[in-house]
Amino acid sequence: MNIQAEKIELVKMLLDTENPKIIESIKKILKKAKTADFWDDLSVEQRNEIEKASREIENGEITDYESFMQKHR
Repeated sequence: MNIQAEKIELVKMLLDTENPKIIESIKKILKKAKTADFWDDLSVEQRNEIEKASREIENGEITDYESFMQKHR
């Protein structure tokens, strides 16, 4: 069955139900699916930079704020 046929079948099932719990459950599932993970919106370059920064932190390659600011004042 293709995706459009699946959707139509789901709509038919939803229209036939009188159970509010089922309707609420479906609403929750669909709302959760719409909530996008910010990671998915990032470019490949942005993802790579974040991953690089995470590795640097894990390896102790960090500078505290005051030391950083001293160099740039």
